[in-house]
Amino acid sequence: MIEKSSLWVVSDVDGTLMDHAYDLTPAKETIKNLQKLSIPVILCTSKTAAEVQVIRGELNLIDPYIVENGAAIYGESLKKVNGKIILGEKYETLEEILNFISKEIDYKLTPLNNLSDKEATELTGLKGNSLALMRDRHWSMPFLNPPGFLEERINICCKKFKVDIFKGNRMSHLLSTNSNKGKAIKALKKYSNIPNIKIIGLGDSPNDLPLLLNSDIRIVIPGKDGPNLNLLDKLKDLKFTLASEPNGYGWKNEINKLLNNLEII
Repeated sequence: MIEKSSLWVVSDVDGTLMDHAYDLTPAKETIKNLQKLSIPVILCTSKTAAEVQVIRGELNLIDPYIVENGAAIYGESLKKVNGKIILGEKYETLEEILNFISKEIDYKLTPLNNLSDKEATELTGLKGNSLALMRDRHWSMPFLNPPGFLEERINICCKKFKVDIFKGNRMSHLLSTNSNKGKAIKALKKYSNIPNIKIIGLGDSPNDLPLLLNSDIRIVIPGKDGPNLNLLDKLKDLKFTLASEPNGYGWKNEINKLLNNLEII
């Protein structure tokens, strides 16, 4: 329970806790050890609540979870707020804004939910019911990464419409300026009302920068082809650890090292 612990593990999911084949196996034993120590494992992901509920079930997690890139926090233990804290803007509103931005830059930005099943499977590796869970989105707008030369014009539009865009390894995410992974961490800490919480944060892409900036111990997880260089560049003036192995194996190794040295955390 977050109300009882001053040390939290806050982790991205895709590319961090698991690889893009969605294999959670490497991290399972370490998560059990964290649970024995009553250290919360708070998933902090671009995934939907419906997707995370499946993952929580597989990992036997009971801690709150941050979804849709920090746009919402859910959890059975969040009883004072009826199980949810909403920071983001409604999907329908964000869809309108994405359409406005498309017109302003004269380039069609394609929402993830507008892809055909075949296109979505090619991009994400998800099929069948997993695609339905991915599309059950309420507070954020993922879309296909646009060409790099449009980035400056898109950023100008974001200021006009009071939104932010966070770029992941496979897609970008349009969010209200009131929501991101870092702001969700702050909201959850405020809710818990525990002084001096320390956050062990783990992520793999620039999308996780707000998460890592709001962590006391920052761990970057590389992919099978190495770390995201854009993320490393954004963290270059800060202290962080780069895991020596990719995905869940790197996650497991770095958390185990910290568990073996809990007295220095």
